[in-house]
Amino acid sequence: MRPAGYVWGGFSGALIAFLVIALIFWPLLGGTAALAVFSLQLGALFLYHIRCLKKLVLWSREPIGAPLPQAFGVWDYVYADLARRARVSLDQRDRLAQALARFREATTAMPSGVILLSAEHFIEWINPAAAQHFGLEGARDVGKPLTNLVRQPDFVAYLTGTRTAEPLTCRLSRQAGTVLSIQIVPFGEDQSMVLSRDVTQFEKLETMRRDFVANVSHELKTPLTVVSGFLETLDDLIDELPPEDVRRYLHLASEQADRMQHLVEDLLQLAALETSAAASYDETVQMASLLNTILEEGRALSSGRHEITLDFDGPANLRGSRKEIHSAMLNLVSNAVRYTPAGGRIDLRWNVAAGGGARFAVTDTGLGIEPQHIPRLTERFYRVDRGRSRESGGTGLGLAIVKHALSRHQATLQIESRPGHGSTFAAAFPAERIARPTDA
Repeated sequence: MRPAGYVWGGFSGALIAFLVIALIFWPLLGGTAALAVFSLQLGALFLYHIRCLKKLVLWSREPIGAPLPQAFGVWDYVYADLARRARVSLDQRDRLAQALARFREATTAMPSGVILLSAEHFIEWINPAAAQHFGLEGARDVGKPLTNLVRQPDFVAYLTGTRTAEPLTCRLSRQAGTVLSIQIVPFGEDQSMVLSRDVTQFEKLETMRRDFVANVSHELKTPLTVVSGFLETLDDLIDELPPEDVRRYLHLASEQADRMQHLVEDLLQLAALETSAAASYDETVQMASLLNTILEEGRALSSGRHEITLDFDGPANLRGSRKEIHSAMLNLVSNAVRYTPAGGRIDLRWNVAAGGGARFAVTDTGLGIEPQHIPRLTERFYRVDRGRSRESGGTGLGLAIVKHALSRHQATLQIESRPGHGSTFAAAFPAERIARPTDA
């Protein structure tokens, strides 16, 4: 029963009791006296209810959990029932507050952005990820229309247009270089929720994938076209061509076939580095022997066109895969040979740092590299000068192979270059990959 029911039930019962008493006094004292007794009882009851109501009003203004007012009869039940209901309401409020706090903690920790909008696109709530994505400030921008803060035309059209299940991918001018995937989800009464996700890295990977497919197709198409053309020429004119021309065509076709073979070998090597497990610590690589081998191979590639030297500073070996370390270091040397003009100098240096790490550096006196190209040099098929790279015999995969081989040994590739002043490509190995000769 509700508290009002208690009161009216008690009040009705008291009236009936007072009426019975008045009827008893009626024959004894007369009608006037009986009516006076009834009125006094009714007035006392009214004053008691007024007093209890006043106590109730004063108690309702106290914090929840304050001691109950003292009363008897029906008001004792009323106070107890209201106190119970207040405790239930307080428990529900606490649970709701805890759920809301957990929701805010979860949405705050989410890498995805969430913005709650009213029917008129006013911001009602925003989490930190969305504030970062859209360049907003939660405390300052809540209550403002989102379309006034983010004015990107395609975003405004997407927000105010017909709802679609397809997300919008766009670059916001406030966050240069950031690519967002945005989706609008309706909820409640004409409200909406803006979900945003940073897909910059995904877009970069997708661009690299498209470029990779296009580059592989292009790199294979050119030599295949050349080989096919030579073979067609030989097939049509084999009886008319002089032997010298036949040998020349066959030699050129063989060069293009070698180029395709090198490209396929580099692709297979790169795929193996990306998919196989990291190099183990089991193999000790004797660096003195390896670097002397690389020096001789570099001089063979140069064919006397460059002065190539080796400075071996510090007796330390490496733990890892000799094959991968050899491939990475030889790629650095072969790049220096390819891109250093004849008569230039190439210095190889093996240095053991005082902190325990080691560094293999290849310094050349080549043309140097513009700063904007350096961050992309390890991308597959990326070339600063495409024509010159093909003429030198490179596949465009050498530095990508170096980067992956080094990362499997927890090493890093360091590049320093200035146009007209040459370049230095260095492989820096951490202390845990170093094996002193006494440890080998």
